[in-house]
Amino acid sequence: MTEFEIFKADLTNDEHQRAVVAMLDAYSADPMGNGKPLSDYARSNLVSGLAGHPTTLIFLATRGSRPCGIAVCFRGFSTFAARPLINVHDFYVDAEVRGQGVGRALLDAVEREARKTGCCKLTLEVQENNSKARAIYDKFGFAQTVHVADAGGALFLSKPLG
Repeated sequence: MTEFEIFKADLTNDEHQRAVVAMLDAYSADPMGNGKPLSDYARSNLVSGLAGHPTTLIFLATRGSRPCGIAVCFRGFSTFAARPLINVHDFYVDAEVRGQGVGRALLDAVEREARKTGCCKLTLEVQENNSKARAIYDKFGFAQTVHVADAGGALFLSKPLG
């Protein structure tokens, strides 16, 4: 197994900023991401936008000095449980290190933070046909949310605003 390090990103640190942009650009370009690299606008404004958002929580994975994975999370709140939660908004592991435990270590770090801060749950979204990611998430204990069996499972919907 390749050695790697998992840590919370410090968005005031230039090296961490570069790693966040590089990992999110790679994820965006991935067919299971957005299928194309980040726009010039996103690349230029990503760090300041994340830093200015009050609930941002980012974990980076590095091998040596090279970034190899990222979990971009946002803290939220469950009204049904009246407790905080953490949403894993973006999750990416570089193809070169997939299958070596980086993804599991990132998810473990997110879960440790959630437990430490009294969260009731972790949430995420995943592409329906991303079978590799879905298998990892299933092993980690993620499942489709069902509040009431007769209502069926929860779906994640969006409405682009331009």
